[in-house]
Amino acid sequence: MIRLSENPALRADAARNRDMVLEAATRVFASADAEPSMRAIAREAGVGIATLYRHFPTRESLVDAVYRDQVDRLTRGADQLLAEHAPADALRLWMDLFGDWLVTKHGMVDTLREMVDAGSVTHLQTRDQLLAAIDSILGAGRDAGELRADVRADDVAAALIGVFTVAGTSAREGQGARLLDLLMDGLRTRRAEARPSD
Repeated sequence: MIRLSENPALRADAARNRDMVLEAATRVFASADAEPSMRAIAREAGVGIATLYRHFPTRESLVDAVYRDQVDRLTRGADQLLAEHAPADALRLWMDLFGDWLVTKHGMVDTLREMVDAGSVTHLQTRDQLLAAIDSILGAGRDAGELRADVRADDVAAALIGVFTVAGTSAREGQGARLLDLLMDGLRTRRAEARPSD
């Protein structure tokens, strides 16, 4: 009998299935108004329910994996965006990633709340990770002279939560996008106005 750990092809297949379930769960959680069933997530992933439970034995384990994956994407996203864009542009694009993260929480908020109450997910750890991501972009922006030196990461986080609370999580269009652009205008350095000629 060949064990999974002894067969690289089977291991790769299992890893693919896990990734498919994680991606499908992220999509389903983002689009759901209420918590979706595990069967709905398995269907979206194109796998059987047994495959889903093999990788994620409980709803909590799946929610935990999706939540941590999204936080990791946010923190890694800061570095990736800084490598490809000027700091001010990177920050504005990161705000969209933050909105995506909030959208994903829609369909898992009840389970996530229970996990926070039970202590299996801590807001403090997540908050520290997100603030570190924001601070890295702000630091690069200060060094480049693009972003104000007096802006703090926790102020940016609070402003983002305010924007998404008021305008919803549809940040790429409509009021949300306009508010994020206004926020960015306030974060940029103020260039000295040219003095009128005498």
